Amino acid sequence: MSVDGWNTVLVLGGIRSGKSEFAESLVADAPTVRYLATAADAAADDAEWAARLAAHRARRPETWSTEETAADPRRLADVIAAAEPNETLLVDDLGGWVTVLLDPAHQPADDTATIAELAAAVRSCAARLVLVSPEVGLSLVPTTPLGRAFTDALGAANRAVADACDAVVLVVAGQPAWLKPAQAARAATVPAQGGPAPAPAAPAVNGAVVAPEPAALPEVLTPTPPPPAAPPAEPATAWAAPTMALPMVATGLVIQPGMELPMPDEYAGPQAIERLATLDVPGAGLGVLERVVGFAAATQGTPTPAPWGSVRVLLLHGDHAGGAAAGTVAGESARRARQARAGEGPLARLAAECGASLQVVAAPAAAPMEVEPALSGEQVEAALREGWRLAEQAADAGVRLLVLAACGAGTEAAAAAVLAATAGAEPPAVLGRVLTDAGEIDDAAWMKRCAAVRDALHRTRRSPRGAKDVLAELGGGDIAIATGVLLGATARRIPVMLDGPVGLAAGMVSRDLAGQARHWCLLADHGGDPAARLAADVLGLTPLLDVRLDLGEGANALAALPLLRSVLALAAALPTRPSLAGGGPEEPEPVEEEDDQREFVEPEPAGPGPTTTEPDGQPVDPSGRRAG
Repeated sequence: MSVDGWNTVLVLGGIRSGKSEFAESLVADAPTVRYLATAADAAADDAEWAARLAAHRARRPETWSTEETAADPRRLADVIAAAEPNETLLVDDLGGWVTVLLDPAHQPADDTATIAELAAAVRSCAARLVLVSPEVGLSLVPTTPLGRAFTDALGAANRAVADACDAVVLVVAGQPAWLKPAQAARAATVPAQGGPAPAPAAPAVNGAVVAPEPAALPEVLTPTPPPPAAPPAEPATAWAAPTMALPMVATGLVIQPGMELPMPDEYAGPQAIERLATLDVPGAGLGVLERVVGFAAATQGTPTPAPWGSVRVLLLHGDHAGGAAAGTVAGESARRARQARAGEGPLARLAAECGASLQVVAAPAAAPMEVEPALSGEQVEAALREGWRLAEQAADAGVRLLVLAACGAGTEAAAAAVLAATAGAEPPAVLGRVLTDAGEIDDAAWMKRCAAVRDALHRTRRSPRGAKDVLAELGGGDIAIATGVLLGATARRIPVMLDGPVGLAAGMVSRDLAGQARHWCLLADHGGDPAARLAADVLGLTPLLDVRLDLGEGANALAALPLLRSVLALAAALPTRPSLAGGGPEEPEPVEEEDDQREFVEPEPAGPGPTTTEPDGQPVDPSGRRAG
């Protein structure tokens, strides 16, 4: 029943809206379903309610099992929390559950705590779970105290469960409208790979093969302006403290060290790896690419992760002045950015092949770090918020994977300075060689970059080494925006594929703001860059491939993306081995040997020696010699 990778779904709808039928269609492909019926049995004089219950029972297939939870409202949370990963549960519905919860027979009871227990069970549920609930928020306020108590309790339950679920759908007149995620989801047993359709074969004209049309241009997004600045927040604003909530930037969110952001599912990843060992494959399996399946399972919260269908590439363009940009051609980075906006160049072509959208993000230019701070404190705050806002926009658009790329001048030196400040690295050890347009090594430019980083570290030797201080003094606008993207993506549970020094430097900085961010990062290839290798080692990110393309930051990730998608699609589609699924040859039953009750008889010796072990009745001398 997995709906675009989401494992828990809340189906809302009014009376006779078709919500139950829609929920049943979501689990129609499951081999077995545990149907959790929450409504109490109909009274003897309520024939209409009895007919409704009978109609629900008649629709259920014979392979479904039904469990009644009306006797104890707390039992529903216990059943959901104890469900196994290979199970599918359908709860119909929360309206009946709230009715039983408010029943005088179960009072006094802490309704708020019981609803919180249910939401916690849904959030930690390992099984595939669909819950049905009436939507009461669009109706009038009831005129009776009991009616108002019911709507208040059901509304609180709907809000708590919706927050815990991966997806929420509202059914109106039989038509589903997906509320969470914002992009419409669809039921699928094996999600198709999200890449473009294969091109048709080139036609032949008079025996000559006509060259195929060039691939379609990638979807290039135009940047949207940030929301208007909010008025200064009061000192006691709720967003000033570390929080797991996901506010928009305009609410006054303060990005600061110690933010508590979500972690990937700690159980789904190992369960996915264990499942791979049961698949019907002729060889040894997926090799090192098993880590891709485990990562996708943990970030999607399901042991059967789906290929990333909607991918967005964020190309950060921000130059660094001074010695950091030694050896670069003036205006080259701006030309690359214009090329990407026009859907041209290596990154745009790779994005088109992967079916990914491309968004070019302009970052504030950084001052010479060897002379003065690269950015002001206000610019750092604005850049972090901009990165968070970009992640929010991607999540609202239904993006399932972000790819960080960069094309600014001097980015390698800035990343090396950040690594030196955060990991204690020596600049010459993490600065890659500089190549000219002709492909020749420019040692003079490399030495200028090393000197710029050395002087910047000397200038800031007594400065604080906090995350924002490092960004202001050494990092620059592109690394600051990348850091905000990592934090915002973590808050919205979107994995990020890193590829190059800017993204990995942002990963180093994000550790001091929210340590959870690195667990949502995937490294396809370090590309042979020394800074990327060191940062990956510190962050605990193991590269999946060793392709070593040198087409600019982000190109390695896009080149590897089709392979990673294929691995996820294969892992989701392959069946279990017949021997494990019960279809293999039957093993012969072991034959139990009959107990031999006969006394043990010692065999006759084969060689010379005594012919019997019985004593001959003659006394034995203690010395060991036969007496007499």
